[in-house]
Amino acid sequence: MPAGKRIVSGVMSDLVTLAEIEDAAGRLAGITVRTPLVPFPQPPDSPSLLVKPESLQPVGAFKLRGAYATISSLPEDERGRGVVTHSSGNHARAVAYTARAFGVRAVLVMPHTTPGVKVEACRALGAEVVYVEPTAEARAETAGRLAAAHGFTMIPPYDDPRVIAGQGTVGLEIVQDLPDVAVVLVPISGGGLISGVAAAVKALRPGARVIGVEPEFAADARDSLRQGRLVSWAAEETGRTIADALRVQRVGDLPFEHLRAHVDAIVTVTEEEIRATMRRLARETRLIAEPAGAVATAAYLHHRDELPEGDSYVAILSGGNVDPVLLQEVLR
Repeated sequence: MPAGKRIVSGVMSDLVTLAEIEDAAGRLAGITVRTPLVPFPQPPDSPSLLVKPESLQPVGAFKLRGAYATISSLPEDERGRGVVTHSSGNHARAVAYTARAFGVRAVLVMPHTTPGVKVEACRALGAEVVYVEPTAEARAETAGRLAAAHGFTMIPPYDDPRVIAGQGTVGLEIVQDLPDVAVVLVPISGGGLISGVAAAVKALRPGARVIGVEPEFAADARDSLRQGRLVSWAAEETGRTIADALRVQRVGDLPFEHLRAHVDAIVTVTEEEIRATMRRLARETRLIAEPAGAVATAAYLHHRDELPEGDSYVAILSGGNVDPVLLQEVLR
């Protein structure tokens, strides 16, 4: 098999390359925030932990990177027909934000269980919201029908090389800002973020370890990596986690190939560990994390014995779009 090639859904497919990620970075210049690496207070004898707060992006999450990189690359006539996506919230908001920037129509297919704060933010950007049942099938099928009926361009939430390249700019920035990074901790939902981050990190610093993090109640990527095949969880199972942005029932086809090629391990965290980490991030680093945004830091704080050894760790805080009522409850 040619170098860099993998079989995805029965066809030959390229893994995303560093050159594609660098191209995406050029598209995002002046659009996304180059988020800093914020120190998390540690005892003097502990390795350093730095948090990369993607919550500081204009849409409150890393998803703007993939959405803008993809939509900006479309031919003008195709983009002008409008875009559609399916998302539990953050990707939808990123697509809405980008569509407004280009002056095009955006239709968002969202589970009816999506927190109101995320839906309201999408509508405030001028997007149209279509509610569906919280299953992967309902989301994808509805978005596909809308695209076919109206000529919209589908902007996938994670299973797309352009989206993965955009998310990979997070990893590019990590290595540029911390060239000797030892371990990078990344949340996993559909797999777009960890795919891009791992591709960038492994290309620039092959010795670094990339560790995925999932809630115990939505550990489909862990099971998939262990079994060497895609494993799906039922919506009823993943719906138990407080981390609404990580309730995808299985990782995408292309992200799974990136997991197998680049990711060293996956660890899981409990619901109470997520809540406790949200509190500590707010109190000790002054950073607001939604539940999904806290899982990578939770892995360091509560599962250090499961992580590779190293002098420097980076945890990606993927988003901060938390429902105010939930945040108040967690902080209390």
